[in-house]
Amino acid sequence: MAAATYESILEDLKAKKYAQVYLLQGDEPYFIDQISQYIEKNVLTDDEKVFNQTVVYGKDIDVPNLDTLAKRFPLMAKYQVVVVKEAQDIKKIEDLVYYVQKPQKSTILVLNYKYKELDKRKKLASEIEKQGVLFTSKKLYDNKIPPWTEGYVKSQGLTIDPIALKLLTDYLGNDLAKIANEVDKLAIALPKNAKITSTDIQNNVGISKDYNNFELQNAIGSGDVLKAARIVDHFSKNQKDNPLVLTITALYGYFCKLLIYNQHIRDDSKTQAAALGVSPYFLKDYSNAQKRFPIQKTIRAISLLHEYDLKSKGVGNVSTDSGALLQELVYKIMH
Repeated sequence: MAAATYESILEDLKAKKYAQVYLLQGDEPYFIDQISQYIEKNVLTDDEKVFNQTVVYGKDIDVPNLDTLAKRFPLMAKYQVVVVKEAQDIKKIEDLVYYVQKPQKSTILVLNYKYKELDKRKKLASEIEKQGVLFTSKKLYDNKIPPWTEGYVKSQGLTIDPIALKLLTDYLGNDLAKIANEVDKLAIALPKNAKITSTDIQNNVGISKDYNNFELQNAIGSGDVLKAARIVDHFSKNQKDNPLVLTITALYGYFCKLLIYNQHIRDDSKTQAAALGVSPYFLKDYSNAQKRFPIQKTIRAISLLHEYDLKSKGVGNVSTDSGALLQELVYKIMH
């Protein structure tokens, strides 16, 4: 078998088409966990798991012992499953190549090699590509998070309105496990086929629909000084739930998109939405904001965000707390 996609691996697993070796590597743990957990839960029955399913950790096992474990025959089952968590901690893992070249046909060996990738110049990776499944799990780009989230929402029998989607992804960032966990909660709390709204997000996820980074962006973009001041004051009084670093990151993303919008101001809406990586629903917000933030003012805002990001980390700032820094930052951006 060759390197595969997340979808194709799950499709084969559901069809009971198993490989002898799975290397699940890369910097996005969510997809690795989903594949590994599916194998753990579904290949063997509960009775078969007692004698034929083993989970070990890389720091607790070496290659010779793993080789011995993988070569065992199953007891009263067609397969045995061996799952190695944190396989990146196995010393001299390259020596596993000798097992991979002649794997035990009744063993399904799963290597969870998180946050790293095997050196493709060495033999182990190429042998796994020949003999089993090599999957590299990559972090999604920020503009891919909303469509991925929307797809996951649909897979749970729900839909989501654009503002609720923006709230959820802005708040949770690119942590797919957290996003999936919150959507799972919503799927339990809401009726089947329901549309998730910002009120649902507030009630079930704990994100305020009035005091959040999305609303702060809108207040700045629309020039609503009073609304921006109220949100900043709320953030200052609730810094644990609204860390400055996340607000600066959100505003930086917003002004970067606004810079792109400035460059595509004469294009049609479809081109603009594609360039920004946003739903066409939000284009009117960027259009309104562009009137207040043409290119030079947008660049100035990005420069201020960089300056205050450094100040929040103590560069050129000894005593000003996060709340006061945010107040200064938003005031300077809007004036």
